[in-house]
Amino acid sequence: MKKYFIITFLIALALNVKAVDRPCWIAPQGNTDTVSTWLCYQKTVDLKKVPRRAMTRISADSKYWLWINGEPVVIEGGVKRGPNPHDSYCDNIDLAPFLKKGENVVSVLVWHFGKHGFSHNSSGKAALFVDCPELPELDSNGSWHGLIHPAYYIPEGISPNYRLPESNIGFDARKDIDGWYSTVQQWPAVVCRGKENDAPWGRLKDRVIPLWKDFGAKSYAKVELRKGESVDTLIAKLPYNAQIMPGIELSAPAGCRIGIFSDNYYGGGEPNVRAEYITKDGSQKYESKGWINGERILYFFPKEVKVNAVTFRETGYDTEMSGKFECDDDFFNRLWNKAARTLFITMRDTYMDCPDRERAQWWGDEVNESGEAFYALTPSSHALMKKGMYELIGWQRPDGSIFAPVPAGNWDSELPGQMLASIGYYGFWNYYLNTGDLATIADLYPGVKRYMKLWERAADGTMCDRKGGWHWGDWGDNLDKTALYNAWYYIAQKGEMHMAEALGLTHEADSIRNEMKSLKEAFNRVFWKGDHYRHPAYTGDTDDRVQALAVVGGLADANKYPILLECLKTHEHASPYTEKYVMEALFKMGYLQEGLDRMKRRFGPMVDNPDFTTLFEGWGIGAEGYGGGTTNHAWSGGGLTILSQYVAGVSPIEPGYKVFRIAPALAGLSYAKAVVPTVNGDIAVSSKRNDDKMTIKFNVPKGTVAVVDIPESAQNLTVNGKKRESADLRLDKAGKYTVIYSLPLWQ
Repeated sequence: MKKYFIITFLIALALNVKAVDRPCWIAPQGNTDTVSTWLCYQKTVDLKKVPRRAMTRISADSKYWLWINGEPVVIEGGVKRGPNPHDSYCDNIDLAPFLKKGENVVSVLVWHFGKHGFSHNSSGKAALFVDCPELPELDSNGSWHGLIHPAYYIPEGISPNYRLPESNIGFDARKDIDGWYSTVQQWPAVVCRGKENDAPWGRLKDRVIPLWKDFGAKSYAKVELRKGESVDTLIAKLPYNAQIMPGIELSAPAGCRIGIFSDNYYGGGEPNVRAEYITKDGSQKYESKGWINGERILYFFPKEVKVNAVTFRETGYDTEMSGKFECDDDFFNRLWNKAARTLFITMRDTYMDCPDRERAQWWGDEVNESGEAFYALTPSSHALMKKGMYELIGWQRPDGSIFAPVPAGNWDSELPGQMLASIGYYGFWNYYLNTGDLATIADLYPGVKRYMKLWERAADGTMCDRKGGWHWGDWGDNLDKTALYNAWYYIAQKGEMHMAEALGLTHEADSIRNEMKSLKEAFNRVFWKGDHYRHPAYTGDTDDRVQALAVVGGLADANKYPILLECLKTHEHASPYTEKYVMEALFKMGYLQEGLDRMKRRFGPMVDNPDFTTLFEGWGIGAEGYGGGTTNHAWSGGGLTILSQYVAGVSPIEPGYKVFRIAPALAGLSYAKAVVPTVNGDIAVSSKRNDDKMTIKFNVPKGTVAVVDIPESAQNLTVNGKKRESADLRLDKAGKYTVIYSLPLWQ
């Protein structure tokens, strides 16, 4: 009996020791929870041998930087908090490649935002969590040491607007701890603030997007010095609008104050994020941790400072701009490239409306952005949309309503039109169509159904207007909002029906299809006025947005196309956001030249502007930008999608590009070529028209099928030099193809 008691006691003791040593949320001693607090952590680990693998979960509210033995391992780790209102993200990193036999110094710097924003839900408690099952010596517990970094402060003066959780970053080099991340520090032990799953951090959700790509420290494209009476200014031009951490090398006496701003500091009319540096005595080098963006970076410094060099470190979402588009009209090439640049600058923790004023995941924006990403970026970009989809449903309220932006700690208003766009055909369904990821659709579909059920039918069979928290349909004037919402609802139903079919829910799909039929009949009966669509109570000018959505959604039959063409030729109220659907409507109806003409007419000023590498929120800047729109808004990049999908003519037919369409529409162009990155490999296509001869060259990736659209009037059809009698081209063998046929000169 005594023997069993001793064994039981020893087991209990072992379990208790294990529980005590389990990783916990840790913080240095002191007042760590204030706004914009920077925290230093350190742990030494003596290893007899280096493990083959050391997969480690790391989480922090809000961002962290990690060094091992003085070498940077993670530059800005962590994802802004908010997979749902309660939980946190964690990174999964194999630390084994960075460890060595003997003593290892592991150092972490944490930036605690300490406030909510449109892209972050603050826990309110600064802390770090480290869990390494294969090397528990690394676990965060009382064996770590730390302190509040004394050099960081919040600069006096104007703060970032309330939408941003980030604060301005000040760094006083006189108070710096030189080389702390590479040498052992005699700091007090940290405090354990809670266990895994404890509030306010909640459960840890694995990061689904890659760590940021570090492009390295670089020199600016051009630097201009402007002298002042007491303060000089360096204007450093970036090669393009980028997410950068600004750097400076200088000599100065102690106490000189240097301001670092982007030319987008007042992007959208609101103050954004800036940096400030106070010098120590002598030669020194500084690189700000927080990223800013713009076309130019401005350094303001007193006369006593000698600037030796200014640099920038670009970081960003780890994907490649492998998509391409080219045609014989350079305007469309420049539009496509500016759209791609704008897209990349609005990707990081989430898809953003803009990288300066808000950094917020508005889902109307994300629908356009993700559509562009499928044509411009490698498949690693798909994870960012997947993350956003889970967040949108993860934040769904008990009553079924959803809202954007999420994650957000200081916003909770539903925008009904954007919500319909997000969960429907152009949002969730388009994700599945391009990725083939049915598991995600299965997870999220119940949330889609719950939201769709909130909408109510009017007595006339159309959908009732849903006010939501913000009754917003688009920027601009002459907005027929109720008709617009009806069109968006039908498009959302289309996506819902396809998702139900993909999930094998045949009965549900049939029910939705019948509801769509009923809504289409009511929409045309109530809203069609003989030459355009409008709600009976709407008294403004004809809304081009409504006409466009009726076409792309399938509410308008082909017999109405000539009439609707006249509407879209003479009414231009859509913002750059909804203009994407206007352009698509023109191409879908077959009015190719009119589509290109409108694209060039409407986007001409921002594409031709030499001062910006990105597209604007509105049709211009300032007053032309709806009262202060930003100069980098990727919702304006819908032309990229149209050029790749319709002009180059590449689009998926079956999910994951298992079957895809080749259907170039050159209109008045002589040639067009594109590369479309897909989950099954790149599809390269080039089309050229020479008088009556059309030549299409493309490749079919392994395991896919290409369906080539050949006009009925085509003659002398050949495929790889062999004559084909049938115009029904379905090519299921991997390889390169050349399709040639002749057309009447008038086509």
